[in-house]
Amino acid sequence: MPEKLPASPLLRVRNFGICAHIDAGKTTLSERLLFYTGKEHQMGEVHEGTAKMDYLPEEQERGITITAAATTFRWREHDLHLIDTPGHVDFTAEVERSLRVLDGAVVVFDGVNGVEAQSETVWRQATRYHVPRVCFVNKMDRPGADFERSLQSIRTRLHATPVAVTMPVGAGEDLRGVVDLLTLEMLTFDPGDKGRTVRRGPVPEDLRAEAEIRRHELVEQVVNHSEAAGEKFLAGETLSVDDLKAGLREATLSARLFPALCGTAFKNIGVQTVLDAIVDYLPSPLEAGAIDGRDPKHPEKTLHRDPSPDEPLCALAFKIVFDSHGDLTFVRVYSGVLEQGMGLWNPRLAKHERAMRLLRMHANEREPIEKAVAGDIVALVGLKETATGDTLCDRKAPIVLEAMHFPEPVMSMRIEPKTNADRDRLTAGLATLAREDPTFRVKISPDTGETLIEGMGELHLEVLTHRLTRDLGVDASVGKPRVAYRQTVSGSGEGEATFERQIASKVHAATVELGIEAAPGSGGVAFENRARPDQVPAVAVAAVERSVRSAAQGTAGFAWPAIDVRVVLLGGRTHELVPPSEPAFEAAAAMAYEKAFEAAGPVLLEPAMKVEVHTPNDFTGEILADLNRRRVVIEASEVTGDTRILTGRAPLSAMFGYSTTVRSLSQGRAGYSMEPAGYEPVPPELAKQLSM
Repeated sequence: MPEKLPASPLLRVRNFGICAHIDAGKTTLSERLLFYTGKEHQMGEVHEGTAKMDYLPEEQERGITITAAATTFRWREHDLHLIDTPGHVDFTAEVERSLRVLDGAVVVFDGVNGVEAQSETVWRQATRYHVPRVCFVNKMDRPGADFERSLQSIRTRLHATPVAVTMPVGAGEDLRGVVDLLTLEMLTFDPGDKGRTVRRGPVPEDLRAEAEIRRHELVEQVVNHSEAAGEKFLAGETLSVDDLKAGLREATLSARLFPALCGTAFKNIGVQTVLDAIVDYLPSPLEAGAIDGRDPKHPEKTLHRDPSPDEPLCALAFKIVFDSHGDLTFVRVYSGVLEQGMGLWNPRLAKHERAMRLLRMHANEREPIEKAVAGDIVALVGLKETATGDTLCDRKAPIVLEAMHFPEPVMSMRIEPKTNADRDRLTAGLATLAREDPTFRVKISPDTGETLIEGMGELHLEVLTHRLTRDLGVDASVGKPRVAYRQTVSGSGEGEATFERQIASKVHAATVELGIEAAPGSGGVAFENRARPDQVPAVAVAAVERSVRSAAQGTAGFAWPAIDVRVVLLGGRTHELVPPSEPAFEAAAAMAYEKAFEAAGPVLLEPAMKVEVHTPNDFTGEILADLNRRRVVIEASEVTGDTRILTGRAPLSAMFGYSTTVRSLSQGRAGYSMEPAGYEPVPPELAKQLSM
């Protein structure tokens, strides 16, 4: 039997997010949750630009979620902290950092399309952070919606085990309600008061047999995946509704089962069942358990912090938002108490920060609070240097939590101020955006001296440049988007270089020997020191590593950063009668790096994208022909009703402007989605053109 938890207010807290593929209905569902819990007295609508959770002007104009928004409301005497995340792949960092600090998630699926490309991405992210999930199959009022087909796509594409807790009554325009499979009752939602009144009644006779079969499957799954329910069942006892809920909760928290519900948020059917499922099946901070970190002074030592106000303070900064009245730093408090005005220790910076104000956020509205305790998600005002992923803790009990992982940018764009007066504003504005968004990078081209901005796609860079001009008041001109190429090596190589120069009557001299080898999957540049201390002093090792990481941003004949390589410091020396010189070691290391990189066989890489195209069968031929011209490798093709789903891999450079093409080829009836799928070698003839 699971250990009984002590009574605690934390047991009545749920930190959860809503995530899904774009246009699956996340924000519409969020708006209904706010309405039915009494947080909002009027429903916001995405298509009207009135959604409370989409508060940025850019979001309201485009009808999409760009930034994760937080709010808090109550349901069944529980405090629910919600983060509504974006669905567009360009803003995947918002989902990543939200799931890092949440205890549970509601994953929304389109009832017609089932699992889509970005659904797989958010599911993987949730799995990486061990986040229990509830599934909501939305848009069951649309023609072609199929609950069972959606569940089957979850089984086959996500390799997960969904278990239906509700089932639809009717389909498409005839959707009238849902059946609660635990109680075997039909739930209807009164359209007269926008679905606020829920009525329970008998299951229609024509659905009775199907409902009983589904309930039998539910009981079977719970018994097979819950120790407590299984023991009771084998003892010959009848499982009550409470027994089934407890067993399903146990299996959900261990990610063996995923409760699945259905409805239509837009038509106000089935939303309250989602609220109940959040309370019934997603974990409290206590059930999420202790957070693990490491001792900053002894990185090999693992530390634990229990979700208790009596433990030392431990919090994670997961989001920075620019604000003219003082930047907001969003934090999840894992242990201890965080009070207004208290000093916070940042182990990465080895500096104190001070939280001048604490705020409880409701989208862009703020509620000042005096303190936050373990389990809370709040915003702090007053932190100057803390960045996304930093740990904030008690200096007397320091701890560093695991950092967040963000994908490499795949696209770049030239940007320059229109006037000299804008130059400083542009620099400051870009620094602000880079602090807010960990997938946004700013670099200077080593060849042309141009300022380049890098991001996750055309929409991402477009939104950020709009923010520069609209919110930060910078007048800048931008170039066309271009692919952010990378480079790696095909083998291994070594290089040795000597730097010797007299600067201001002082001789600087050093020799550095480096080795470079491919390190597939590492994602960046790993550095290792194998030199003896008598060859390269410790202070010089740090200088060599700095130089290597700088050189890796563009060298060896290409002006693109290196990834998936390991650089090894093999040896080195200072010259006789000349003291060790850090600048000399840095210069020698840069030259040795370039020689070693050339010797290891440079390979130019381009971003590869996973592409999923949904097209009516009538247009499959034209769309396939166009995809072949774009160097797309088709990996799967399946038919759902009168729609064909094509899945493949494509070079990003070949997909510019595809949205216009796919619409024109299908009379506006086909759509597509893309997500990053790593890097692949550029064909030799194209690599030769790019390196000229």
